[in-house]
Amino acid sequence: MGSTAFGNFNVRRALASKNASANHLHQAANMGRSTGLLQGFDLAGLQCTFTDGRTEAWHAAPDLLSSPDHDQIGPWGGCQLTGIPLSGGQHLGNLGSIILCGVAIVAAALMVLKSEKKRAAVGRREMQLFLLCYIIISICEIFSVGVFPLNKSVRLAFTSIHIGMIIATTWILMLNAVVGYQLIDDGTPLSMCLMLLSAAALLIGTGYIALDTGFQWTGYWNSSYELPNRNIALYVLYQLVPLVFLVAFFVLETILVLRVLGEVRPMVYLVAAAALFALGQVFNYDISKYICDGTSGKIDGALFETLFTLLSVVMVWVFWSSITEDDWPMQSTSTYP
Repeated sequence: MGSTAFGNFNVRRALASKNASANHLHQAANMGRSTGLLQGFDLAGLQCTFTDGRTEAWHAAPDLLSSPDHDQIGPWGGCQLTGIPLSGGQHLGNLGSIILCGVAIVAAALMVLKSEKKRAAVGRREMQLFLLCYIIISICEIFSVGVFPLNKSVRLAFTSIHIGMIIATTWILMLNAVVGYQLIDDGTPLSMCLMLLSAAALLIGTGYIALDTGFQWTGYWNSSYELPNRNIALYVLYQLVPLVFLVAFFVLETILVLRVLGEVRPMVYLVAAAALFALGQVFNYDISKYICDGTSGKIDGALFETLFTLLSVVMVWVFWSSITEDDWPMQSTSTYP
């Protein structure tokens, strides 16, 4: 039996390990950008073509790959994020996003430590793995979305890792939802190895495509440097696949909480996490252009996307914590007169 704060549910045996406890979940892997309305994807991330023919400009991690100088300046137009001017003609593109990424790293590290204290929680190690991946994404975002002044090759490397980590982290997120069903024992070498190896395969595959696009090793993706700057492979891997993983995570967790645990209250936290994440995407896709124009390129919607994604991750951790036990129940002992 697996014990949670809201009741018991049948699971496989072998919950006697330290890492056992209840259900699982996490949200947000800072997927970056996700929408089902895009018809074409500008590899620069600054221009997307909708099914109704509209084109709008945004800033995203892949904008650094197909730009001639691997920055956010290119032939696609739109509001240019200039941020804070520095010496030598350089700019600190998105100071707000950089600061919030620092806050996200600290917050995620604290949640990793708090998770360590929940010794009876099902999926404790898997949750910590998700949070560690989120930390890596936040570090990469400082140098990609944050437009931190860097050497071109270094910026390309951070951008490629950023894109690869997004799909790997959302995959880990989805697997964390599966962990709650206890198909295999959580926290075991088998569980962790399967999760790490499959995520590594996605990271390496996606990262290679991004690196080959940026460095033009084989020339296979060179067409993305020509207007309308489309790269179908990165569009699918960066936009569509993570969205599928996120939807699967939400559905699996909803079934687990409502049907297996028979509770409703935890759904408040899960829905809040999904709403915060969606709100971040609204700022990133629909409002970003107006923020950029209104501030003369000082900031854009990426700042708010980073903020709401962080809040979403925190709410997911609160959700997970609310349905798992902190420690093993104390066994009652009989006393004799």
